[in-house]
Amino acid sequence: MEADALAVPGAGNSGRPAGAPLGNEPLGDLGLAGDHAAIWSYDFKAETLSWLPGLENLLGGGALTEAEIESRLADLVAPLTAGTRTSPPWREFELEQSFRNPAGEIRWVRLRARTIGDDNGSSGLLGIATDVTDVRENRQALEDLTDRYRLLVELSPDAVCVHEAGVVTYVNRAALTALGASSTAELIGRPIMDFVADESLPALLDRIASLHRQGASTVPADTVMLRLDGTKYLVQSISVRTTWEGRPAFQVIMRDISAQKAAEATLRYQAALISHVSDAIIATNGSGVVTSWNPAAENVYGWTAGEAIGGTVSELVGAALDPETVLRRGGVMQTTHRHRNGSTLAIRISAAEMNDGFVLVCADETARRRAEQHYSTVVASLDEGVVVIGPGGLIESANPAACRIIGVDHDDLIGVPCVTLELYDEQGRIPPARMPSVVTRRTGATLTGLVLRLRRPAGDDVWISLTSRLLTPEDPSVQAVVASFTDITERRAIGERLAHEATHDPLTELANRTLVLDSLAEALSGAGRAELTTLLFIDLDKFKVINDSLGHSVGDKVLRIAGERLRRGIGENDLVGRLGGDEFVVVTAEITEPDEIKALAEHLREALTEPITVNGRQLHIDASIGIVTAANDDTRTAEDLLRDADVAMYQAKTLGRARYEFFDVELRERMQRRLRMEQDLRDALQNEELWTAYQPVVDIESGEMVAVEALLRWKHPAHGTISPAEFIPLAEESDLINLIGKYVLRTTTREIARRREQLGIDLNLKVNLSARQLDDPHLVAGVQDALKTTGLPPHALTLEVTESALMRDQAAAAEVLTSLRDLGVSLAIDDFGTGYSSLAQLQRLPLDTLKIDRTFVIGIAESRDAAAIVKSIIAMAHAVDLIVVAEGVEDEEQLAVLRELHCDQAQGFHLGRPAPPDELFGAAG
Repeated sequence: MEADALAVPGAGNSGRPAGAPLGNEPLGDLGLAGDHAAIWSYDFKAETLSWLPGLENLLGGGALTEAEIESRLADLVAPLTAGTRTSPPWREFELEQSFRNPAGEIRWVRLRARTIGDDNGSSGLLGIATDVTDVRENRQALEDLTDRYRLLVELSPDAVCVHEAGVVTYVNRAALTALGASSTAELIGRPIMDFVADESLPALLDRIASLHRQGASTVPADTVMLRLDGTKYLVQSISVRTTWEGRPAFQVIMRDISAQKAAEATLRYQAALISHVSDAIIATNGSGVVTSWNPAAENVYGWTAGEAIGGTVSELVGAALDPETVLRRGGVMQTTHRHRNGSTLAIRISAAEMNDGFVLVCADETARRRAEQHYSTVVASLDEGVVVIGPGGLIESANPAACRIIGVDHDDLIGVPCVTLELYDEQGRIPPARMPSVVTRRTGATLTGLVLRLRRPAGDDVWISLTSRLLTPEDPSVQAVVASFTDITERRAIGERLAHEATHDPLTELANRTLVLDSLAEALSGAGRAELTTLLFIDLDKFKVINDSLGHSVGDKVLRIAGERLRRGIGENDLVGRLGGDEFVVVTAEITEPDEIKALAEHLREALTEPITVNGRQLHIDASIGIVTAANDDTRTAEDLLRDADVAMYQAKTLGRARYEFFDVELRERMQRRLRMEQDLRDALQNEELWTAYQPVVDIESGEMVAVEALLRWKHPAHGTISPAEFIPLAEESDLINLIGKYVLRTTTREIARRREQLGIDLNLKVNLSARQLDDPHLVAGVQDALKTTGLPPHALTLEVTESALMRDQAAAAEVLTSLRDLGVSLAIDDFGTGYSSLAQLQRLPLDTLKIDRTFVIGIAESRDAAAIVKSIIAMAHAVDLIVVAEGVEDEEQLAVLRELHCDQAQGFHLGRPAPPDELFGAAG
């Protein structure tokens, strides 16, 4: 069957007269023509239509002309004639179409057709048209009936479900809600018993078992159901035997009766409430004779119910009580009754008519009246001001504290409009409604903790914290307002002082880091952002010397003076702050040109470099300044700018101090690379990325390798080989140098000890020590442990220390070197000539070897002066029994000169490049 064919223009009747025979085309099982059917055909090639008699009746009666029949038929079959041309023969198609007959009625026709032709393809269509209007109307009526039933069940407020063989097959919306499900998928397919509480299962199964025939139903019964979340609820259920898709099933209708049960419980509760309320509830007839006396009435008045019922209410309450009088006064009144024992009772009585009598509710307010008296006494003694403002805005009452805080006498305050009080908010503005009590009276809202400034009649101000609320929140129609307030003038002053201290440096009174960042963030945000914001990060040079040598008190005075000079050197709208130590910042948005920024930096430096006199001593400081600027489209945060300015300041320090440097992205990238490299270096030890190369040290006379110098190398997994000139300073500036030093000492002593034993050679190992390692208290123990663990003889190890490290603290260096010398190792001074030492100074240190720095060796073959200097160094070293090693020998001429000058040993690329141990010792063997 094919449907939804494309439309084509109508066609004629292929030249045949209406009702003419169609030939021998087979009708097959398309159906036969009758009163409500007619046969038609269509020729693809001629694009013509033909039909048998009877079609005119189907399309609207015999009054139609042949042209009208052809036009209507063409419109109806157009989707078939258009979409079936390319279909092979004997393919069947079906389509239902509607049309309006001459009488104006909507009729429906079913068109069934088959392509006809031969092996060369289809030549046309042969079809039958059948009137299906009645069928469709019957089907539609049935569908409407089904929809009504479905909607009736689906929209029923009662939960309805169907279960077959104990499994849920259908649920309506009310069942979804009742069982706490969000979709039918959560319920369909599950056992019905999953949703029935255990206590209700036996009775439910018995009721279902009693249904033996179709349509049988159970009587309504209470059943406890289970929701998906496990909670229980009560329903009244009815089960009906039915069918589902032809199979036996049960339909269950469940009505939630939880609310009904709750209402019944409420009625019981209300009945019990009468017996248990604390108010006396008394019923009388029209003559005032008591007909009901609850337990509370017994407690309030002391008469039992048996004694009271039948007596007159006035006698029982000890005072005249006429319910009609109470009703005339609005149904409620305050009065005084007496207990059976004669004591006085403060009663609030309410009256209501009931049948032929009255119901009286007598509330004993004796305790409350007493409490109100106590409350009045307490309010009068409070330090907090309390005023009551009536519906008209007039002050009706005020306690003594309120009069004291406002600064007026009690009599002068009562009856005064509250809006006459002068109140201002923290920005000095008058509140929009003049008085918070006006807002409370209009909206009913409670305003809590409002901080306001109150101007007293004497002209002075006092800060108050005010709360405004309705006097009777349960009855907002009263519109009386109670305002309570405390004097926070002193507390506010303390708070302002604390807030100032929290945002200002206590030493200089300048903005601290918090305020600087907040102010900078504010300057970088908002529509009114300046065209350019500039941050100068200022670090004092030479301050540490002053602080360490003259003490912190002098240092503090210098910092205060420096801060004051910076404050005087900036504009009125600029900000100067101290971040800590000797670090200051200046934030300005007043200048936009680079030359102006440079001029400001120079101006601030000049101000700081002026001599400072402290305790009669003249001191001098300078400053290194890092500068960063942010245009109004810059997306960096305040923290980002501070970081970048710090980086620029560090660059100024690195380039020689007493200068300023502007930040740029390249500078940040260098610093970030430095930080990344430091972190990567921390991981390099664990990842075995560090390895040791060995460079030969040769005896100049014999040409034999007498030692090797251990040189650390780093092969980074991402960046390849990293120069020692880059990563060694990183290690020395952190705590990594000690860890790396231990690693190098341990691995190189093990390696050389193994090579000495394998090759049978007397080879010396030279290992460098940094200045930081000399400060390590575990250095000597680490060297001793390495020698003991690896078996390397102590005399085969030479520890090299740079000249600058030895001269930093000669006494401490001498102590460490002596301890190392006691282990039996040799000691060498490296890079001699680059520092400020002399052989006379070095003579006091336990040294064995002196290494001449490569800068003196480079020109030794061409320069007589260089040769003379090296000759002098060698002669003086030999005079104090030091072995001399020349570094950086690059060619044979340099080696020949060193031989003539009687230098002992040499190393350099001419004699051997640093190489892995296998490569070096393999070549040596």
